[in-house]
Amino acid sequence: MATPRSLKTRLVLRSLIAVIFVAALLFIPAGSFRYWQRWGFMAILFVPMPVTSVYFLKRDPQLVERRLRTQEKSSEQKTIVRWAQVVFFGSLLLPGLDYRFGWSRVPLWLTILSQLLVFAGYLITLWVMKENSFASRTVQVEEGHKVISTGPYCLVRHPMYFGAVLMLLFTPLALGSWRAEPGFLLVIPLIVLRLLHEEKMLCHDLPGYSDYCLRTRSRLLPLLW
Repeated sequence: MATPRSLKTRLVLRSLIAVIFVAALLFIPAGSFRYWQRWGFMAILFVPMPVTSVYFLKRDPQLVERRLRTQEKSSEQKTIVRWAQVVFFGSLLLPGLDYRFGWSRVPLWLTILSQLLVFAGYLITLWVMKENSFASRTVQVEEGHKVISTGPYCLVRHPMYFGAVLMLLFTPLALGSWRAEPGFLLVIPLIVLRLLHEEKMLCHDLPGYSDYCLRTRSRLLPLLW
């Protein structure tokens, strides 16, 4: 377990890098800062970050440490994550290009609705982290790991991925672009592959997970799948 100070330093540095990286992907292709959809999107992602960081550092520092790990152990998961990152970050360039060249326009009401739905997806991921201290970025079973069946986990077995899919579906429209939608949709099959591989591992390595799967039938979409 890292010391509280080193954990805080790592989290602050990681957060600053994320802000700069995402801002570069959004604004450089657009060639302009007069782009309110991007500012709104970044506000959704990063304005709550100081509050949530302080909350989790105080309430569950072990979760923060787990969330800072990015190295997958499984070769299959490494491949899936690499492809997902390439497709996602490549697609994040498209809204800015769409803005610069005027390829498509999204109605104001739909942009605002989409930003609200992206925020809803973000809140779902925070709810998952509050409920499950083992909600790591990597797929693994650790000592003391137990099955969580409360909160969002009583609705679907993978609520974190549900929140991510909701954000993926509406991020292009929240950024004012129809043209970027296909790229973001391509990430969803990779999430499904990751989910299926993760379930196979959890059923094998985490006691009680198979029984949980029988009780909670929906993997990702409530009442559907």
